[in-house]
Amino acid sequence: MHFTDQLNRRVFLPKIPERIISLVPSQTELLFDLGLEQQLVGVTKFCVHPGHLRKTKTIVGGTKNFHLDIIDSLQPDLIIGNKEENDRDGIERLAETYPVWMSDILTLEDNLNMIREMGEIFQKSKEANQIIKRLGDDLSKLLPPKGTAIYLIWNAPIMVAGTNTFINEMLKFAGFKNLIVNERYPILTEEELRLINPEFVLLSSEPFPFQVRHVEHFQEILPHSRILKVDGELFSWYGTRLLQSRRYFEELS
Repeated sequence: MHFTDQLNRRVFLPKIPERIISLVPSQTELLFDLGLEQQLVGVTKFCVHPGHLRKTKTIVGGTKNFHLDIIDSLQPDLIIGNKEENDRDGIERLAETYPVWMSDILTLEDNLNMIREMGEIFQKSKEANQIIKRLGDDLSKLLPPKGTAIYLIWNAPIMVAGTNTFINEMLKFAGFKNLIVNERYPILTEEELRLINPEFVLLSSEPFPFQVRHVEHFQEILPHSRILKVDGELFSWYGTRLLQSRRYFEELS
């Protein structure tokens, strides 16, 4: 069977995969929700949902510094990765030996297509379509406008989510107008933050774990902005984690 991944790469699978390694936490959760826990043999140290997987599956490293020797010992018949989250050189090395299916999620539609493809690869289309329908019901209509915002993913240096990112898509859905017009994840100075002067500053829980002291610091810099510490998973994870996003965004203000 041939499949085309979201990087337009052809992936040949001689049979339904029975030994899967997932290098992406959100996609690990999706595979579990599709009923593929037994087929998952390897996950990353960041695959925290569901919580027991890191105790029952082999940890292959992080999303960018995965260990090739551990992966080799597991003899996977499919590795699932993501363009943004995984190290390109490492993925290319893995693809020399194993089938590797890569996602590239920038929009909600990309996410639905990824879920649909996972369903086809593992002959779990019924389960995948049920998830797609639930997400379609949840995410089909944007929430009412909340105001202008910037979304910080890192501190020292201050790194923010710009356009051409999945976070930007989720900000739009949640009712925020992202004031960062640069693509990807530009770095800003504190003075640039003052000049932008957003109504909301959203401090993500990941990848940098912003704390209360950071809220207080940015409040001093931007006394007229509302500083919120937010659940980064619900802004940046795709797959089934998005089923929790709408209610969270409705209550976020």
